[in-house]
Amino acid sequence: MADFPHLSRRGFLNRSAAVGGLIVVPGLLAACSKTNSGASDGAGALDKLRKQGFVRVAYANEAPYGYLEGSQLKGEAPALHREIFKALGVDELKPTLSEWDGLIPGLQAGKYDVVSAGMAITPERCANALFSEPEFISPTAMMVRKGNPKKVTDLASAKEAGITLGVMSGAVEGSYAQGAGIDKGRIKAFQKPQDGADAVKRGRIDAFLLTGISLRWLAKTNSGTEVTEAFVPELAGKKQYSPGGAVFREGNEELRDAFNRELKKIVSDRSRYVGLLQEYGFGATEIPPTTLKTADLCKG
Repeated sequence: MADFPHLSRRGFLNRSAAVGGLIVVPGLLAACSKTNSGASDGAGALDKLRKQGFVRVAYANEAPYGYLEGSQLKGEAPALHREIFKALGVDELKPTLSEWDGLIPGLQAGKYDVVSAGMAITPERCANALFSEPEFISPTAMMVRKGNPKKVTDLASAKEAGITLGVMSGAVEGSYAQGAGIDKGRIKAFQKPQDGADAVKRGRIDAFLLTGISLRWLAKTNSGTEVTEAFVPELAGKKQYSPGGAVFREGNEELRDAFNRELKKIVSDRSRYVGLLQEYGFGATEIPPTTLKTADLCKG
């Protein structure tokens, strides 16, 4: 089996898990031209939003991060952003659907005010837009058959048990598994999350490795499975948090900073955070550590 490329966790999932589409490599966003449309309105952006009574948000129709159910915008990012903007005096989110690779270019062009899609914070994206502090991290977990017959809890226990482990083709979990010393012959790649779930249910693999967020969502429609407690894997001695956040147009630092102040109140309150987001598979394990800062993530 070929080595797995070190792709961004969310750069992969937002195209495959939601719509079964092609992989979009986040680094391609670095090639987007900087229009700086609207950059000069930064100082008055929040006042403008308060006066008009709504904020234009973009989503990519990816559950459980940001998606439309009937006429209602739902998901982690809209739930969190709705709460934050209400606290800032802006009562309504007006959604705009975008293809994933058009989110930042559309933001730069002034088509909307905020990307509300749980986008991963990467240096390439930071070069083209402003990110909030992390809204969540994406710890890894394993989907197993009900009862967890192999009693696996993390990659170390998976290696010790000698299990066959499933990962998404081209996603970063393959690197995590290999980094933990699991033999490549015991790692099986799948094109879609449902393919991995089916392989677990049919006994073709012992566990399927993915983010806890995505697996808990997947488990809702796959009886006979359960999801282990999430854990933060390490690669070359570095913890892999895979954090995501809101995205703002360059020049809108004041709006971003006001957003961050309200975000901090929520992520600092465990019960409030879980209460807002547990419907979408986010729990206490997804709360970002206080030491994880966007400025550091943008440096790489």
